[in-house]
Amino acid sequence: MRLFSRLIKRHIKRLVAIAIIIGLFGLTRLPALSATERNVLASHFNFTTTPLPELTGYPRKYIRSVHPSLERHSGWISAVGAAVALNDLDGDGLSNDSCYVDPRTDQAIIAPVPGTSQRYKPFELAPRLAYDSSTMAPMGCLPGDLNEDGVMDVLVYYWGRTPIAFLSQGTSLQRGNYVQREIVSTGERWYTNAATFADLDGDGHQDLIIGNYFQDGAEILNHKGTGVEAMQHSMTRAYNGGKNRILRWVGVSLGTQPTVNFEEVEGVFDPIIAHGWTLGAGAADLDGDMLPELYFANDFGPDHLLHNRSQPGQLAFAVLDGEKGLTTPNSKVLGRDGFKGMGVDFGDVNGDGLLDIYVSNIAAEYALEESHFLFTSTGKTDKMNQGIAPYVDSSEPLGLSRSGWGWETKFGDFDNDGNLEALQATGFAKGEVNRWPELQELAMGNDQLLSRPSSWFQLQAGDDLSGHQHNPFFVQAANGRYYDLAPDLGLDKPQVTRGIATADVDGDGDLDFAIANQWDKSYFYRNQSQKVGEFLGLHLVREIPGTTAANSPAIGAAATVYLPDGRQLVAQVDGGNGHSGARSPELHFGLGEGVKNTVIPVELKWRDSKGDVHEERLVLSPGWHKVVLGDWAEVMG
Repeated sequence: MRLFSRLIKRHIKRLVAIAIIIGLFGLTRLPALSATERNVLASHFNFTTTPLPELTGYPRKYIRSVHPSLERHSGWISAVGAAVALNDLDGDGLSNDSCYVDPRTDQAIIAPVPGTSQRYKPFELAPRLAYDSSTMAPMGCLPGDLNEDGVMDVLVYYWGRTPIAFLSQGTSLQRGNYVQREIVSTGERWYTNAATFADLDGDGHQDLIIGNYFQDGAEILNHKGTGVEAMQHSMTRAYNGGKNRILRWVGVSLGTQPTVNFEEVEGVFDPIIAHGWTLGAGAADLDGDMLPELYFANDFGPDHLLHNRSQPGQLAFAVLDGEKGLTTPNSKVLGRDGFKGMGVDFGDVNGDGLLDIYVSNIAAEYALEESHFLFTSTGKTDKMNQGIAPYVDSSEPLGLSRSGWGWETKFGDFDNDGNLEALQATGFAKGEVNRWPELQELAMGNDQLLSRPSSWFQLQAGDDLSGHQHNPFFVQAANGRYYDLAPDLGLDKPQVTRGIATADVDGDGDLDFAIANQWDKSYFYRNQSQKVGEFLGLHLVREIPGTTAANSPAIGAAATVYLPDGRQLVAQVDGGNGHSGARSPELHFGLGEGVKNTVIPVELKWRDSKGDVHEERLVLSPGWHKVVLGDWAEVMG
């Protein structure tokens, strides 16, 4: 006994250290699902994969020609450009048309979604306005009714020039049926990476939010350029990027050819907001006043949430910052992070009837492991009037903080059980030479050197940064935490993905999705899952005086679905939120079990074309319904 006591005394420090290590190890272990529960959850989902249609006969590249001062890290400059949108462009009532950007050919391509009827041949939205393919490149497609004629148009945005409006002259989809118009006539060089529609001032018309990246007027893609281009001047507080803009809708011009007029609203953002390096933009009404708030996801600096305090014709926003708690790191407080924001989406994850905010950053294990964000609402929306963002980051306890080098985020209920799944695009550059050590070295360097291209490490064709990851498919388990089931579903193929778009392309009641890959094929995923419950689908379109067509999405209209078990499901018509993926504007709700042969109360809230706010309560059966929103809500079917 004495010998044992002496041994304990002699080794007490070591034993305490071992106990502490074991305790900390236990605390850091992530909760795991049992094999049984994992198999049950995975059994709900099944997807088949098909490449998006491509245009043949065009030469392909796998890296961009860039300004000579940027050549050393041309692989970094070449990291963006892939984009995808799903929408109903031909007016057949289904969002079975895709518009995607293939950076290998620098084409914006409209094509039928694979597996749907071949209603037309794929074609390119090729610019016929002032365009130089050696210094310009498309970055994204944004469908929308730009001239309010009830027919869907397409906005294409670029690096190297301002966006172009492709205005449809009919529902027959072919290249010749689009009239091209400048959105602005300044002839400036913009480097746009995000765009979305929203009625920001409540006048009944959709405005355009533009998120730019490199400085206006730069010559990033001019391989014959002179001088030296500027990179970010900080890893965590960079405010020398291109100017973020609001283009307010001011009407259409009369004449035989369709046109549309937007005007830039000057002075609406202070310089820190205006000149972040924006990769993602989102607009959603977060406080219930039918004026959408704005979220800018910024690379190399804090993201920003802006409270909308506008009036018709007068735009005004206030910056909202989160509140720091005793155990909250600064980097987890909304508006104070120094992470690499890239994508944003909105959805109610905690079931309080308010939208939460899902944001991608970089969270690559054994590399630059920051954290993704899931800002869940505290419900105290009145604090917005005090400049406080009523959100806390719940990404770690809910299992969404880690994955890889993130880009797009998208919510959707893919098995109709009433709970949202979370999709994420990941990966940066696929190659064989790991360049993470050099990037880590750059990240630890002096910010005063960062804006100089000569201080950047070599990243060219063949180099790798998080190039062998898969896109997570997060599913919420009974404990409330999300788990990545992509490996269980055969969705763990390594890809370098930028955009994700969701839609029910065949009208069968479940969500499908498409992804846009950088320097590779892009894919469509048809949902053949085992549906857990029924669904409710809403085509919310707005009544436009003077037109007979009624297919213009009621962007910003909000729906609350009341389930028999007391739960509420909420969603708003999306105008193109995110990085480079645009979901279809229809609202899809998984209703779960126990609603068959029942009717569902639905509360709708919207602005009409005059800007007046309306509310109406409907009772609808499960299935798809088209509802025209004017002075009242008219259910068409």
